[in-house]
Amino acid sequence: MNKSQSFWTFNNVNVEEKMSIVDSELLSRWQELKVLIESLEQDIQKNVGGNKSAGVRARKGLRLLKTNASEIVKISLETDKAS
Repeated sequence: MNKSQSFWTFNNVNVEEKMSIVDSELLSRWQELKVLIESLEQDIQKNVGGNKSAGVRARKGLRLLKTNASEIVKISLETDKAS
């Protein structure tokens, strides 16, 4: 094996490791998003019942949901570009 083959093999391993890290981050963020949605469900139900504080929490959670969803999209795009 010459130097260039060794170099490419080394870089391919790093790319594969990076992809694995990005994939696990994507799955982790997705799990967090699902938990957030479940908690929003409770606050929205309470808000429908007339609880104004739950409405405030629901709106705050929806803003957080939007931000987290955007981050998941960015991670997904990075994964697609890298492969």
